[in-house]
Amino acid sequence: MFPTTSRPARAPHAARLRFAAAALVTAATAVALTGCAGLQYEEHICSSGEYPVMSVGGTGSACVSDGQEPPAGFVRYPEGKVPQKVGDTWDLYWDTHTLDKNGNIIDAPSAG
Repeated sequence: MFPTTSRPARAPHAARLRFAAAALVTAATAVALTGCAGLQYEEHICSSGEYPVMSVGGTGSACVSDGQEPPAGFVRYPEGKVPQKVGDTWDLYWDTHTLDKNGNIIDAPSAG
């Protein structure tokens, strides 16, 4: 008869633990290599059921409930020039432009 050596039994969860660790490393590597591409968060200017308005003669803005008129001192953005998301083309444009009391686009007054 041959001598037998007994090996300690591996815990059944050891394989799952190694798999989970490998998956975590793979995911971390993917995030590091892609720089989270495609996971960009975009904030809307207003919530659903609202539209943006701008202050006359300044760069202030507000959101108004659909069906309501802008409050005193505020007007709707010109058609086709309405910012939709924070940092979009029109949001940045209206940081340096505004409307005068006649509805003409003018340079915004400097903050200094």
